[in-house]
Amino acid sequence: MRKSELLIPASSLEVLKTAVLYGTDAVYIGGEMYGLRAKAKNFSMEDVKAGVEFAHQHGVKVYITANIVAHNEDLEGIREYFRELKEIGPDALIISDPGVFMIAGEECPDIDRHISTQANSTNYATYNFWYQQGASRVVAARELSLAEIKEIRAQIPEDMEIEAFVHGAMCISHSGRCLLSNYFTGRNANSGECTHPCRWKYAVMEETRPGEYMPVYENERGTYIFNSKDLCMIEYIDQILDAGIDSLKIEGRMKTALYVAAVARTYRKAINDCEESAEKYKANMEYYREEIAKCTYRQFTTGFYFGKTDENSQIYDNNTYIKNYTYIGIVQGHNDKGYALLEQKNKFSVGETIEVMIPDGTNLEVTVKAIEDEEGNPMESAPHPKQMIYVDFGQKIEEGYLLRRKE
Repeated sequence: MRKSELLIPASSLEVLKTAVLYGTDAVYIGGEMYGLRAKAKNFSMEDVKAGVEFAHQHGVKVYITANIVAHNEDLEGIREYFRELKEIGPDALIISDPGVFMIAGEECPDIDRHISTQANSTNYATYNFWYQQGASRVVAARELSLAEIKEIRAQIPEDMEIEAFVHGAMCISHSGRCLLSNYFTGRNANSGECTHPCRWKYAVMEETRPGEYMPVYENERGTYIFNSKDLCMIEYIDQILDAGIDSLKIEGRMKTALYVAAVARTYRKAINDCEESAEKYKANMEYYREEIAKCTYRQFTTGFYFGKTDENSQIYDNNTYIKNYTYIGIVQGHNDKGYALLEQKNKFSVGETIEVMIPDGTNLEVTVKAIEDEEGNPMESAPHPKQMIYVDFGQKIEEGYLLRRKE
């Protein structure tokens, strides 16, 4: 069994630090340009530098996305972007476009190049092609089964790495190359501007009967015909590792620190348990299921890993998330009284029970004893998002720990 890597997304410097604290081996982030999540907060060059430094201090790698489908007008900017990244020193660049791949090799010869899932690599000949061009890793197309990945592993060089998504949102298009957003809104998903029309509700209208909407499926108001369930492979880590996948990738560069912390520490424990023994992994299965269910999600599927998807991989009646916990904040420090300083994310009040997420996978329930604003004035509740407050939980909570409340 090959040594596996847990790869977690980060939308901001705060989320990157959370991923590192909660057990990831590597993070992938996007700069302010040339990645496929333009609507995410993303990283300024200053943040990229700070993030790389923080991660490297903790033995964690950083990969930068540059996976847009590039046009002529993008190329000179991309070249300059890579020159700046060369000075910072991330561990790899994630690329889908062959021209961008070539420019990265010219400008950053000492930085690894990974081939994005956007490149639609579905066979071992393609993996070998990219290896010969200088790629050290290929991200598997979403449409591959575990059996196909295992065959690819047997047909490529030993030192070439396979990365594959194991958790998070699925895309209705082929490996994320979608035209819906561009068609409906003029915002190109392949340039990082996706408006997620796959989550919208649809109905059929007959051309000669304008205004008469007919259901596409058994739903009188229409249906979410493109709305896929979320991928979750927490119950199949043993098969993921057996297939020869080197990097287990979590989707979610627009997710919160709470999502990242919950998914990171759960998959971290599952991978560690599985590598220790199959028995330990299976014995802790209920824990993994319970913790993953505390994340925001859409219902789960195993995607294409065990064969082609069918109607059971879609959600036809709604596009809402299942949300069992509310994000309270991250401990950012303490005052002289030992109260925890945090930027409050959602409302909570004195007397409520809050759950502290410990990076080792355990949870600690504490009661809110008191809340004060930054000037030390007492508050009965913290109703305003982004307000900086001090909270007495009856005991000291470590800096960097996340707080959540059960709904």
